[in-house]
Amino acid sequence: MNSDQDTPNVAFLREAFATEQTCLVASLKSSQRITHAGDRGEVNEQHFIDFLRKYLPKRYTVEKAIVIDSLGSVSHSIDIVVFDRQYTPTLLDNDKHRYVPAEAVYAVFECKPRVDKGYLQYAADKAESVRRLIRTSVEIPHAGGVYPAKKPGHIVAGILAIDVDWKDGFRSEAFQQVHGSLVGNKVIDCGFAATGASFDIFAGPNAYSFGPTDNALAYFAFRLLSRLQSLATVPAVDWTAYAASLSFNSNPPQS
Repeated sequence: MNSDQDTPNVAFLREAFATEQTCLVASLKSSQRITHAGDRGEVNEQHFIDFLRKYLPKRYTVEKAIVIDSLGSVSHSIDIVVFDRQYTPTLLDNDKHRYVPAEAVYAVFECKPRVDKGYLQYAADKAESVRRLIRTSVEIPHAGGVYPAKKPGHIVAGILAIDVDWKDGFRSEAFQQVHGSLVGNKVIDCGFAATGASFDIFAGPNAYSFGPTDNALAYFAFRLLSRLQSLATVPAVDWTAYAASLSFNSNPPQS
């Protein structure tokens, strides 16, 4: 058998992913005809949600949500939350009011028309509101004994947009200065602009990785997937802590 027939054509794959990126840009830009800013933002959020759902395995749920912890503290409303599908259900799923336990969260993203200093700092504040929440973890009994409680891992935070405000995109020194000022719970780990730019610091602080212009979408998606794989499975939730919180607080959480 001809081995060439068994090997995917790399050029074809690049072209296919580039077409996906072009289609995403067209969809996002078409929403500019929507005059109401809030409605326009929701449409673009849905485009990015659909994009992530398409590329991430079914083990991950991708939704707009508010994150809550066992003490009743809540995050800001988050445009996109990537959370565990199998082990941690949403605590409340009622139309647009969806509350996700903090333990279930793998990643959070903000969707904006562009990446600039203001929006980057805004995304950092949203990330901090999630990362500061308490995450429980309990042992898991099994036939041979007990799996120890797992330490909660780093929650990935990113920003998704149509374009980048800086002339040289994410490679710009000005962008990196603003980005580098975001530390601790405000760190933004990655970003993607549909017009052809992506970055991440998954390898470590200031270890920037940039995607190619024509295939920024595929590069970003696969780098994110690799990072999520490295996080393995979320901790087992201490549901008794949530039960105790509900028994002492009759007021619903507020965002």
